[in-house]
Amino acid sequence: MVYNGGMASPAADYDDRYLAGVVLFNRHDFFEAHEVWEGLWLDRAGPEKRFVQGLIQAAVGLTHFGNGNVRGARKLYLSSRAYMEPYGHHYLGLDNAGFWREMEHCFAPLLAVESPDRSQELDLALAPVIELDPPPARWPDPEAYLEAEE
Repeated sequence: MVYNGGMASPAADYDDRYLAGVVLFNRHDFFEAHEVWEGLWLDRAGPEKRFVQGLIQAAVGLTHFGNGNVRGARKLYLSSRAYMEPYGHHYLGLDNAGFWREMEHCFAPLLAVESPDRSQELDLALAPVIELDPPPARWPDPEAYLEAEE
């Protein structure tokens, strides 16, 4: 448990699947992050479900971008951003505004034109890095969640 000014911070108590997806995403294992987050998404309802759906689509958009499916990547960028925009600056420990600044910078070559072509390649150095605030009490082993999904 993380303490802030003597008060326990319940936000530090994240679902392990959320955290495993973050680890995978930050390792640029975008497809695997999507797989783990999909299991979380299936168990959620209400606002959190739509936020996780936005993360899933962001990860799949990066997967498509990396595989040369630039039209699919652009489409998922736009839909994932629309899913996550209503959540404001900070949600589930994620700096939502910062995440989307990084995504916009990463996707800039695809967003600059109406119909991007396959010559645009994903620069992994520009891929967003997810940092959570507050940080979790511990990070799970993401491999345990990948095995569960197979």
